[in-house]
Amino acid sequence: MTFYRANLASLTKEAFSQPPKANFITPRKIGILLSNLGTPDATDYWSMRRYLSEFLSDRRVIEAPRLIWFFILNGLILTSRPATKGKDYKTIWNRELNESPLKTITRAQAEKLQAAIDAGLLGPNSVDVVVDWGVRYGNPSLKSAIDRLADQGCDRLLLLPLYPQYSAATSATACDKVFEALAKMRRQPVLRVAAPYYDDTSYIEEISRSITDRRDGLSFEPEVVVASFHGMPAETLAKGDPYYEHCQRTGELIRLRLRLPMDKFIVTFQSRFGSAEWLKPYTDETVKALAASGVKRIAVLTPGFSADCLETIEEIGEENAGYFFEGGGEEFVRIQCLNASDGGMRLIETIVRRELQGWI
Repeated sequence: MTFYRANLASLTKEAFSQPPKANFITPRKIGILLSNLGTPDATDYWSMRRYLSEFLSDRRVIEAPRLIWFFILNGLILTSRPATKGKDYKTIWNRELNESPLKTITRAQAEKLQAAIDAGLLGPNSVDVVVDWGVRYGNPSLKSAIDRLADQGCDRLLLLPLYPQYSAATSATACDKVFEALAKMRRQPVLRVAAPYYDDTSYIEEISRSITDRRDGLSFEPEVVVASFHGMPAETLAKGDPYYEHCQRTGELIRLRLRLPMDKFIVTFQSRFGSAEWLKPYTDETVKALAASGVKRIAVLTPGFSADCLETIEEIGEENAGYFFEGGGEEFVRIQCLNASDGGMRLIETIVRRELQGWI
């Protein structure tokens, strides 16, 4: 025991008599992390397979029994679907930057937010604020963005999932990935997660303004406006996911803001996958039914998406437009997402100012 105490004293004395060898920094910055769903790195088979494998292996997205889903995913889906989805992505690919539109738009949102902050958005005496971005599936990953922010001295982190409506398959899984990255860090930043903004006044105002501006520029008046949200399996509602309720609330607020009667504004759900029942009414079936009923002119918006992507550009603007024309429709307009437009950035800036209260 005497020997142990003597050695411990010697080690302690030696440790505190030497200056630290590591170059420690004192973090004083706030990091803002914009998060969106994801994107493949390219449109080839293997790039698409990697992306789909990561996406469809997420237990938040696919809640089927693991063993059964393993064989379905690897034996069926990942053998054929990458080629099919790769062809779809080619139709919307940003060839100038060799990336998907979602990546281009999310980067622009981060860059414009940083420029606004540098120009005094948060006040002249605010602490340093650094903006970065990442995606849940694909690149740049959320972990890589967190590492970059930590390297720049950010000891506080605001995660802003760019999903107006909360769902376990979107907002929650983004949080899961961020928590996973933080769990491996010795020096964790303090974390805040922005609340869903499905009924935020600024969000409803900017979405409604985008509809009005687009409609005013048309040579026709849409008879019906369709608000198409990304679909979810119907069982998620039974399990307590608030997504359906959030979508309905968003739709109702937009309808009231536009002063449209109930039969002229329809909330629908798109992008269903597999044979199980999903949230209804389905967008494609609704579009076909409208054409069959004699409606000739419609406008479709996608208020659940913060950036245009495959589901908005190709699925709505091409596939569903095709259904409408085939059924006898004459005029179809897809209203773009807010993206990095002035309205889109006003919304993001409003959310950031709200969520940074007490830190700035």
